[in-house]
Parts: sequence; C-alpha cells; structure tokens
Amino acid sequence: MRQAHALLLHGPQGVGQFELAVTIAQSWLCDALPQSDSAVPACGSCASCRLVQARSHPDLLVLLPESMRESLSWDNDANGDAAASDKAGKAKLSKEIKVDAVRAVVAFAQTTSARGHGKAVVMHPAERMNAIAANTLLKTLEEPPGGTRFVLSCAAADALLPTIRSRCQTLQMSVPDRQMALGWLKAHGVARGEVLLDGAGGQVQQALEWAQQGIDDATWQRFPERVRRGEPEELASWPLPRLVEALQKLCHDAMCIAAGAAPRYFPTAALGPAADLNALREWASALTRASRHGEHPWHLALMAESLVLQAQQALSTRQMGTPAARSDSLH
Repeated sequence: MRQAHALLLHGPQGVGQFELAVTIAQSWLCDALPQSDSAVPACGSCASCRLVQARSHPDLLVLLPESMRESLSWDNDANGDAAASDKAGKAKLSKEIKVDAVRAVVAFAQTTSARGHGKAVVMHPAERMNAIAANTLLKTLEEPPGGTRFVLSCAAADALLPTIRSRCQTLQMSVPDRQMALGWLKAHGVARGEVLLDGAGGQVQQALEWAQQGIDDATWQRFPERVRRGEPEELASWPLPRLVEALQKLCHDAMCIAAGAAPRYFPTAALGPAADLNALREWASALTRASRHGEHPWHLALMAESLVLQAQQALSTRQMGTPAARSDSLH
C-alpha cells in the first residue's frame, strides 16, 4: 500500500472505510517508518502520528462533504479556504465534494512537504464528488507531484468515474464476520449487540452509533409494536432520515413475512401477523418518496405522526384485504 500513489477503498457502508483511510495515511506520514516500507502500521507515538491524531498534521488533508465533518469529528479547515467560506455562507451544509474543495486539494499537492515525509490526501466518500470536481482531480491523481499520495474511500465505487477508478489501486472491504462484529461492539461498550447489528444490516459502525445515541436492543424491538399501535411520540425525536430508514426496514421485513420469507432487520416475534402485500407495496412507494425529501425542514412531530399513521394503516390490512380491528387504545 505504501508504494501505491492512489488507493481506493470500497465496500458496504459502515465497515470502516474512512477510519482505515486515515490509518493508512497516518502510516504513510509516520516518522518512525522509512518511506520505502509497505503495509506497516504507524507507530502511533511519534510527532507525526500525534499530529494526525490531533487533526492538525500540516501534510495531511482530509476532504469531506460539509455535512459529514462534524459527525466524523474532522471539522477543521483542512478542506480548503474556499470550502470553509462556502460553509460559512450557507445554512444548509452540502452533501457533495465540490470543485472548489478539489482545487484546494490540487494546490495542496503542489506545495512542498512541511515535515519532509511526503504528503497524504484522504477523500471520503469519494463518490460524492460531482462530475466537475472529479475531472478537476484526474491529472493530479494520475501523476501526483512530489511525494503526495491519495486514499479515496467510498461505499459505491460504481458511482465514481471510470477514469478515477483506473488511476487507483483498489482494496475491497466487506462486512465483518458476525462474531467479530459482536466482539468489536462489546469492546466498545455494547454488551448485547445482536439485535442492533441485525437492525443495522450488519453495518457494525451504524449499530455502535445507534447505541451511543440511546437506541438499545429493547428500543429497536419495540419499534414495530409502537408503529402498529400508532404511537409516534417517542419516534418524533428521531432525525427524519433515520425514522424513514427504520420504517423502510420494517416495511421490508413485513413484506418478507407476507411472502413467507425470513425477516432481516427485526426479530420475527416483534413483527406481528402478516399484512396485505399490495398495501405494503404502496407503503414502500410512499416511503421512497419521503426518503427523497429527508433533509426538508418539515415539522418533525407532524411528519413523524403522518409517517406512523401511514405505516399503521399498511400493517393493519390483512392478507385478504380486510382491515384488522385496531386496538381499543386508539379510540
């Protein structure tokens, strides 16, 4: 990996692409390692490693969309003055990696290394570059000046321009083994992670994020029942994109039950009786439309109530098309 001037890490979301990308960049810059070494972990204790850990290494540029900087704890100005001023001028943070930020990368690559051990650029998620930004990067990515190396990480390599992919050495990542993932969650303080890991579709980082935000296994298992009973109060505090995603997973599993298949995201016992497949299809289409507007400034409580009532109606329609009797608590 040390010999590659551009590395592309790709695999499913939530398996640690960004963290691995930064780790690789740290090893490239590590003072304790000769530049000719390959695939050797950084020492973690030299001045260079400490600078990376403090998000202040002068030879490391981490390029993220504005909307992801805070969540990934990398909210410094390393993304370039143009990107920083763009952020300051807009209330809504961009999900794209824009051309001004990529121009800052090109300028960064052309300057001399401050510590004399090369330079590194991390871009994540690389598929967020728009077409203009990607084309701006091409020449620099093909022939990086000096000792600059690139690590691009993404969850959708097919969304990258073929000309970007062809300039990179690729490393495919996969969802970790279940027991390994559960062990990792336990090491991070999640004692019973099986339910959350299933709810996150095997994406171990998302399961940890849920646990850190107060969604435990009991909360996830209660979710289908709360929806069936039309109780949106607790769910109104969830960010809208998360609520829509959870409802999409519930709809997926309800369709599995209706078709006689095993559910993926929720325990079978939490899902209740089979609903009408046609009603579930209509609900799935409505959720797809809602997901396209997840960042719209809706009134969250009213939107949550609308989504839950929509879900309740779909789940209460039985296989033969006869609406089930609703709980007396709803009257």
